[in-house]
Amino acid sequence: QVQLVESGGGLVQAGGSLRLSCAASGRTFSNYTMGWFRQAPGKEREFVAAVGWSGLNKYYKASMKGRFTISRDNAKNTVYLQMNSLKPEDTAVYYCAASPHDGYPHAIDYWGQGTQVTVSS
Repeated sequence: QVQLVESGGGLVQAGGSLRLSCAASGRTFSNYTMGWFRQAPGKEREFVAAVGWSGLNKYYKASMKGRFTISRDNAKNTVYLQMNSLKPEDTAVYYCAASPHDGYPHAIDYWGQGTQVTVSS
């Protein structure tokens, strides 16, 4: 089992920044690709970004590349999502996820409980 706990969400004005954190416990953190997904009200959950085991390979939804940066610290069992130039349409619950495969997270084994991000105009 892997437990994922997100933090760092909140209310921010458009153009502002937030950094989300996801602390993992349980199995070997470095053996999981870590990702962020989000779900806005009335919409399906969508992929945001992911980072492979070593932290070198990163994947982004095209519309977020350049504004969002994912990183991980395997010594701290933590993955981060730095979000800059936030827009009202970025408002959603953001979920941390763990995939056992090194690469794009096609299959998710574990989810966090989510953290709310609200961007005001």
